Amino acid sequence: MTDEDLYVDGDGARWAFGTGFTDPLHGIDQTVPDGVDADYLAACCLALGDDALVSAQRLAEWCTRAPELEEELALANFGLDLLGQARLLYARAGRADGTGRGEDAYAYFRAPVDFRNVRIAELPGGDFAFTVARLLVLSVWRLAVCEALATAPDPVLAAIAAKSVKELAYHRRWAAEWTIRLGDGTDESAARMRTALDELAPWMDELLSDRTAARLGAEPAAVAARTRLELFHVLADAGLNRSADVPPFDPPASPVPGSGRNGQHTPHLAPLLAELQSVARAHPDASW
Repeated sequence: MTDEDLYVDGDGARWAFGTGFTDPLHGIDQTVPDGVDADYLAACCLALGDDALVSAQRLAEWCTRAPELEEELALANFGLDLLGQARLLYARAGRADGTGRGEDAYAYFRAPVDFRNVRIAELPGGDFAFTVARLLVLSVWRLAVCEALATAPDPVLAAIAAKSVKELAYHRRWAAEWTIRLGDGTDESAARMRTALDELAPWMDELLSDRTAARLGAEPAAVAARTRLELFHVLADAGLNRSADVPPFDPPASPVPGSGRNGQHTPHLAPLLAELQSVARAHPDASW
């Protein structure tokens, strides 16, 4: 699929023929507005697109493995939501940076060092508790970012963010409900949730200090404050805070050196991408 297919659908506004979904970018001028730094916009779209793509691939790994069929389908659908966000963001990045690259070029034909996702997204899936905890953290944070970007000076990014908000709000709700269910469940489920939160803690600083979208309306301190507050309330309901006033991520764990935004990744990203990119690289000229 080309950028034009993604952005413009001729006379209609359908996201894909026959699906009933509406193209969120229908009728929006694709020109980068005056006053918007095109390189910064492209970098922002690329980073948020990489977050979404890598997260989607991790969620896809739960197909045939989740504890209940309904939850397996839910995780797969969350992954599809994020994949859709990645496609739109890659298309915008290719338009903004002037290269005209399409989504396939970004997703399938870059090396791990060229990806700009936060590293918390690429960590192995772990058990169900870890997946729930990571989805809660990422959906709360990404929702705060996208709500801020819904009024970004670039109308295309604003439209993508507005579409994403609806999806992420449901991801957050699902993850919060499962967090409470597991945290307030058995001794075993609560212990697994605490272990998951401990494993995520060293990666939180990279997320909460991220400045990827700062110049487009997502002020890092505000995003971090909202993320911390929402996590505190959910984890309080789950009985997972350290005390009535102290959440699991306080005091902050020592952050892992490096940054995925700079292309510094864990050893886990390369095999994830190898699987994701294998078919496209084996048949680079194929059309679907």
